[in-house]
Amino acid sequence: MALVAATGVGARLSYGPSSRSPSSTAPRPSLARRRRVAAVRAETINPAIRKEEAKVVDTVLAGELEKPLTAYCRCWRSGSFPLCDGTHVKHNKETGDNVGPLLVKK
Repeated sequence: MALVAATGVGARLSYGPSSRSPSSTAPRPSLARRRRVAAVRAETINPAIRKEEAKVVDTVLAGELEKPLTAYCRCWRSGSFPLCDGTHVKHNKETGDNVGPLLVKK
């Protein structure tokens, strides 16, 4: 059985026994003693924000902020990107992630 662990950088690591696993007739070693092989597969973090740009970069001067506290999206799922609209809450529940907004104070 493969164990899967998601990282916070858009990659998924899959752990499974190596191809050198013991035959079905031989006694199986404990889980801790089995050799493990990791495979890394990159996944897209940004599902739809400004995909036509080579790199999405936003610059905001703190003095230009309208509110004393402004929340910026870090999950890439906000309908008002680059501002946070709370969509990360649903994303976190669905994926087990813990991403939240970037808070900028004026």
